[in-house]
Amino acid sequence: MSLADVKYLPETPAHDLQIEAINDEAFGPGRFVLAAYKIREAGGHERSMSFVAVDGDIVVASVRMTRIAAGAGRALMLGPLAVRPAYKNLGIGRRLVAIALEAAAKAGVPAVMLVGDEPYYGPLGFKRIPRGQISMPRPVDLDRLLSHEILPGAVARLTGEVCHADQARVGAHMAAIA
Repeated sequence: MSLADVKYLPETPAHDLQIEAINDEAFGPGRFVLAAYKIREAGGHERSMSFVAVDGDIVVASVRMTRIAAGAGRALMLGPLAVRPAYKNLGIGRRLVAIALEAAAKAGVPAVMLVGDEPYYGPLGFKRIPRGQISMPRPVDLDRLLSHEILPGAVARLTGEVCHADQARVGAHMAAIA
């Protein structure tokens, strides 16, 4: 395997089974109880800003983006980011994150947040979200809530509990009816 053989592509439905296998391998069944998974399952991800790395016909890594809301703020939540073990520590995950952030910026997304390790994501432009500014629908280590601000002030608008953006629209619509 050569890194020159790895291609980076937008995710398509044809990649779904392999992405699921990579996520299962990387995170196991425990991923279904995580706070970020709870948000993702409420409305799915943005395929247009989700990407894969392939070696031939094999998906070797994947990153997904999900639209989220918290208070007046809107953003994308990056994750899961998963790389097959044989392809780890080659820069593939970092490259996928860069591609996803570039797509978000081009689409006018104000910010990207994630639950992850600051030593990995910090050099990619992510910073801790101040403790208490946002919460998640399930327990999470608050020091792992990170954001990448694209538009100035966007992260400050993220307040309260994070939810899938589709759920926020339903809540706003129901409040307008009441």
